[in-house]
Amino acid sequence: MTAPDRVVIVGAGLGGLQVADSLRAAGCTAAITVVGEEEDPPYQRPPLSKDYLRPGGEPAPLPIRAADHFTGIDVDVRIGSRATAIDRARREVVLDSGAVLPYSHLVLATGSANRTLRVPGGDLDGVHHLRTLAEARAVRADLDQARSAVVVGAGFIGLEFAAAARKRGVDVTVLESAERPMRRVLSAPLSDFVADAHRRAGIDLRVGEGVESFQGCDGRVAAVVSSLGRRYPADLVLVGVGVTPRVELAEQAGLSVDDGVVVDASLRTDDERIYAIGDCANFPSHHLGARSRLESVQNATDQARHVARVILDGPAPYQDVPWFWSNQGDLRLQIAGLGLPGDENILRGDTDAGRCSIFRFRDGSLAAVESANQPADHVAARRLLAKGLPLTPEQAADPAFDLKSYAKQQTNTAANETEPSTT
Repeated sequence: MTAPDRVVIVGAGLGGLQVADSLRAAGCTAAITVVGEEEDPPYQRPPLSKDYLRPGGEPAPLPIRAADHFTGIDVDVRIGSRATAIDRARREVVLDSGAVLPYSHLVLATGSANRTLRVPGGDLDGVHHLRTLAEARAVRADLDQARSAVVVGAGFIGLEFAAAARKRGVDVTVLESAERPMRRVLSAPLSDFVADAHRRAGIDLRVGEGVESFQGCDGRVAAVVSSLGRRYPADLVLVGVGVTPRVELAEQAGLSVDDGVVVDASLRTDDERIYAIGDCANFPSHHLGARSRLESVQNATDQARHVARVILDGPAPYQDVPWFWSNQGDLRLQIAGLGLPGDENILRGDTDAGRCSIFRFRDGSLAAVESANQPADHVAARRLLAKGLPLTPEQAADPAFDLKSYAKQQTNTAANETEPSTT
């Protein structure tokens, strides 16, 4: 494939903008255009469910880069523009304004959209989702006046919001239809630890209980009726039941779609000039040995850097270690790797003191580490997983075992073994 002369990136989030940054940092001189449909200048999403909701003065969104950054590196960032079609034969992207952007390489960083609940009363005022800055502004405005809130879904966003609302003195009830919170991403032991932490903070966390309907008064939500028939008063409702990948553009262009835009190990779609990254990409995971779609800042930005290298240097498999984090009040969760049901779980730390990690082993090898207020464990886990370095369940279970020193030593040994000989 020839060197790029026109790169178009659809999506002005962290992933899309990182592609542009990485291309320029590598010396790419192609024309680069980033298309973002939101009206606000590009901002960071993670703080919206945490810091942005703190009480006090009017908050400002945290920008992804300084206001003049992309002008300075000659990247055309078009906010308030929506890509409506891809013409693969002509290698053009059509915008809602009618403008046409030719491309030699196209990156889809379209992200994801809120999953909605199809229950009566879902359109009442005061029923919110929380993904975009516009949604965060609406949530904050209602939160300033709220005395009671119901959160539907005990995932990352739901529990982050619940913790922030509780810090404001709001009475918070969380309804989770599954048998435990964060079931999709956490092992049972750490899931139970998280549930206990939120309950101790005064949050009424109820599992195995979904939503039947929202009840209103004068067009505004007043209560939530659960699947068990219970009625919970609510001045505000936050629905956090997951997201769906934004695949409409890829689907319209005839690209393969299956819970995301299907890409190969180099993050290329069926069309070798079109790539997909981040929340919208379904890729073959080196760490799972199966296809996966990950919703995290790390995945979006690491895949962005990788795609930039592929555009410039040619195909290469994406193999970065996935990791995640979530701040929920006084609880800092960090996850390295990907766990699966059936993993052997080893507890390390002191749950009574509010600090612990779950080391997850699969076929005798370390697969993932989930940490609560144990950042040193997380750093060590990322070192070990990135290099595929050995750790046994017995070592993880031994409280006297110095994990930090071991991880550092093993990393240094591996680095020395791979250095070329000078003789």
